[in-house]
Amino acid sequence: MFIDTAKVFLKAGNGGNGIVSFHREKYVAKGGPDGGRGGNGGNIVFVGESGLTTLLDFHYKRKIVAPNGQNGMGNNMYGAKGESIYIKVPLGTVVTNLDTGKIVADITKHGQEVIVARGGRGGRGNSFFANSRHTTPDFCEKGEPGVEYNAGLELKVLADVGLVGFPSVGKSTLISSISAAKPKIAAYHFTTLNPHLGVVGVPDGRSFIVADLPGLIEGAHLGLGLGIQFLKHIERTRIIVHVIDMSATDGRDPVDDYKKINNELESYNLDLMKKPQIIVANKMDLPGALENLEYFKQETGIKDIISISAATRQNLNELIYRIADKLDEVKIIPEPIYEAEVVEYNFKKEEEPFTLVLCDDGVYNVVGPMIEKLMQKTDFNNDPSIRRFAKQIRDLGVDDALREKGVKDGDTVRILDYEFEFYD
Repeated sequence: MFIDTAKVFLKAGNGGNGIVSFHREKYVAKGGPDGGRGGNGGNIVFVGESGLTTLLDFHYKRKIVAPNGQNGMGNNMYGAKGESIYIKVPLGTVVTNLDTGKIVADITKHGQEVIVARGGRGGRGNSFFANSRHTTPDFCEKGEPGVEYNAGLELKVLADVGLVGFPSVGKSTLISSISAAKPKIAAYHFTTLNPHLGVVGVPDGRSFIVADLPGLIEGAHLGLGLGIQFLKHIERTRIIVHVIDMSATDGRDPVDDYKKINNELESYNLDLMKKPQIIVANKMDLPGALENLEYFKQETGIKDIISISAATRQNLNELIYRIADKLDEVKIIPEPIYEAEVVEYNFKKEEEPFTLVLCDDGVYNVVGPMIEKLMQKTDFNNDPSIRRFAKQIRDLGVDDALREKGVKDGDTVRILDYEFEFYD
């Protein structure tokens, strides 16, 4: 079954917590702090696999969660890292963060590995905070949470050439005649429901990949017929081969068909009209095709048209050579590769480390990337850790900013929706 879209929840592993520990050994007095660091959480990594052609597996596995890192231990022992999860996906898979709308990854090469969700860093144990001024720290850090979000997966077929045209113009017959692809062929609309890929060998040794894509109808860019399911696949192709039924066997006007198909391409994405387009007049073995071809040339002003009959294999070699030559002219534009979306905390001084937001109930809420990070790392069940958190936000200037806003001793203050009592 060909499935080209899927939704999945991704959750990278949380970092392990640091630990508060002091060295205990016979005959060793005042051994000092020896709390180790927690291990990093596991990543979720997507790997490009050329042998896959569908996203069917993600319809059965809607949630992917990586292991957490192990907590730190005494004797300065680090916790074990959470193992990363490697998931194979077909080439052409685009990963989007549905929560933000941003593209996370675009996987186009076999073996390409992209971290689509990064695990959280492990928290530091108390031994990391020991110094000449504070020799026995009795606090540690919690591990950072791993990245999590709802991901949308979309598969866009990777091919050099895309065959476009109305249903039943002969695209399936054409690809079966020039390659080893065996699409279903019948004399009714929408015989082709899924894209078919075929490798075409040119007699001079060159080769290219051609995609037989589902037929278009008027209004496809609005979702009519197979609509967007087809149009998104043409974005990956380097050139377009526009197949027209010049015999007009269904009573359609070839000129009208040509204009409507190009209108659908332009309406969906203006860049599609920038791709080189080879016009192919098919079914030239049928009555009336020659007359219609002359009419087509007069009405459109296009003279460079390749006449073929996919059914009788008439003039197919000329078409193959023309496609190969055109591909040689078209530069291969490398597809963008997006780094995995990772929550980044920016500590640059020119950026505001926090913001005060006045809530409807008159209580100020302290928000910001640095505040969020400090909250995640603080163990609020540990008094020394809470005191350290209070000092950190005081050093950031939170207390002074609240005083300027008129907050007084005993007033309630929210920090990321947690309520605290302000002490002046």
